[in-house]
Amino acid sequence: MTLQAAQNPSADSSKALYGGKGTRRITVHDIAAAKTRGEKWPMLTAYDAMTASVFDEAGIPVILVGDSMGNCHLGYDTTVPVTMDEMTLLSAAVVRGTRRALVVGDLPFGSYQEGPVQALRNATRLVKDAGVGAIKLEGGERSLPQTELLVQAGIPVMSHLGLTPQSVNTMGYRVQGRSDEAAHKLLRDAKAAQDAGAFAVVLELVPAELAAEVTRSLHIPTIGIGAGAGTDAQVLVWTDMAGLTGGKVPRFTKQYANLRETLGDAARAFAEDVGGGVFPAEEHTFH
Repeated sequence: MTLQAAQNPSADSSKALYGGKGTRRITVHDIAAAKTRGEKWPMLTAYDAMTASVFDEAGIPVILVGDSMGNCHLGYDTTVPVTMDEMTLLSAAVVRGTRRALVVGDLPFGSYQEGPVQALRNATRLVKDAGVGAIKLEGGERSLPQTELLVQAGIPVMSHLGLTPQSVNTMGYRVQGRSDEAAHKLLRDAKAAQDAGAFAVVLELVPAELAAEVTRSLHIPTIGIGAGAGTDAQVLVWTDMAGLTGGKVPRFTKQYANLRETLGDAARAFAEDVGGGVFPAEEHTFH
């Protein structure tokens, strides 16, 4: 029985996003139903087929191929350099590695800012060439025309508000929505995204009280990252979650493993075996 079912005995665990019994692809309709049930659910990023398959088998219902790949997979300093070619290639790999999860592909910086037509062209590429089930784009009111056209074209849209990493050169990395004016704007942006047809809203680096207020105000799910426990879902960058990222860990991240240490130990053990003539041994050798 899932935690949600334990808390709510009337809940149908077979329909739960996390721990559900279904094997078909999760859709945005399932996401909406989870909001109605009051089910909280997890989302993780992934950038390759193997990692995505692990998360899919673990029951993670939504996997985001985020432009965070720029920082933690491609070696860029920010998400800004990520290209549509890179996004399409890695999104396709994640789709191939999954069977049940809804795969959401990010529209990278420069792929939708020109306007709705550019957004539709690039979102269509992610849907047709990579096979994603939805796309994510940053911005509130400034991205409404793009959201509206994509939804009209039949492409589900996840909106991203609060700290929007693609705007790092103008806003920096800091908590958003702390002033009354900024809080009102974020709430207005969230409602506008919902009205434009977005099926969910990511809230990044937002005060917990504000994120909870946005969640109560919307009939679509909110997905928090550094936004407190009051959102409908939570997302983490997988390399942060699994302890693979080097250096300082963001405050909002909880590390559930230490893969950086584990992989380092394995690499050193391999090197020592090779240097000492221990590997390959007889059982690793063909005759």
